[in-house]
Amino acid sequence: MFRIIEDIRQIPAQAWDALHDGQPFVRHAFLAALESSGSVGPRTGWAPAHATLWEDETLRAAAPLYLKSHSWGEYVFDWAWAEAYARHGSSYYPKWLCAVPFTPVPGARLLARDDQSRSALLQAMLGHAATSAYSSLHLLFPETELPSAQEDLLQRHGVQFHWHNKGYRHFEDFLAGMSHDKRKKIRQERRKVAESGTALQVLEGHDITEAHWDFFYRCHAMTYAQHGGTPYLNLDFFQRIGAELPEHCVLLLAQRDGQPIASSLLIRDATALYGRYWGALEHVSCLHFEACYYSPIEYAIEHKLQRFEGGAQGEHKLARGLDPTPTQSFHWIADENFREAIARFLQRESLGMAQYINELGEHSAYRERDRQT
Repeated sequence: MFRIIEDIRQIPAQAWDALHDGQPFVRHAFLAALESSGSVGPRTGWAPAHATLWEDETLRAAAPLYLKSHSWGEYVFDWAWAEAYARHGSSYYPKWLCAVPFTPVPGARLLARDDQSRSALLQAMLGHAATSAYSSLHLLFPETELPSAQEDLLQRHGVQFHWHNKGYRHFEDFLAGMSHDKRKKIRQERRKVAESGTALQVLEGHDITEAHWDFFYRCHAMTYAQHGGTPYLNLDFFQRIGAELPEHCVLLLAQRDGQPIASSLLIRDATALYGRYWGALEHVSCLHFEACYYSPIEYAIEHKLQRFEGGAQGEHKLARGLDPTPTQSFHWIADENFREAIARFLQRESLGMAQYINELGEHSAYRERDRQT
């Protein structure tokens, strides 16, 4: 039986978490923290409407699903589609969105006990979207191709920048594979931070205290304020994941003269490190690169993690040793005319994206023999 559930806390955490491989962003506690803190909810334009498939009292499949009244916080940009609807006197919003809010990290989206249940869940979601009278259904950053029903979905391609561990023993081993000028520049940037008297402390799990979370959030909010915005996520959310998911939290605390001046929050699992949030109360040359790229890469090497994901966008990450990595999303459009127009747009965009990724590869920071293939 297919059911829409508007509060994830109504779903047993153990049943939800039995459906995925443990990536932190789809864990019940992470999604529940978003809702409990008020970071998502009907008043934010993210109305939870989680898709679930049950066999008697057993949860067979589930997906983080939201009814969206805007396109903020998604990182797959469809504002132009909404404008086209408006020009033709139609409403693009609300729309259905299967994603992790504010988190452009590829991963499982259709959580299921088996492929048959996963396929049945997708079919049920498409059927529900078709009867809802809303414009569309979008699945963002799934790590794999979607089962069946794919002929009803339009695929969109994107790119992010990820660092891959090639068995490095230490940071200098990583630098050794880079071209001379890139290696020299990274050493210069790290030296600037050290010469400023700034040092980074790594805090993990329960070592991150309430005072640390308060300071981190000051930095986080300051970064948004400098760009004229307010954070999507509030302090309560970060405190909740710190308390409920401590094994996934890594906080880099930058200090100068014994005083904290900046921080970077990373999320980790058994195989990967994810760069998420950064902020600073004062400017130190190259500190952003140190806290958001170099120290995280060093941490990943020390902990033998397979990759470091540096977040959405940013060609400057190429020079820091991150490689262009394709991403994807899938889109179901109810209106046939808009679906055909968007399909044509995506076909042109896909060709351009493939060319763009190839061009990015030509600017790799690595020597030819050490480039990621």
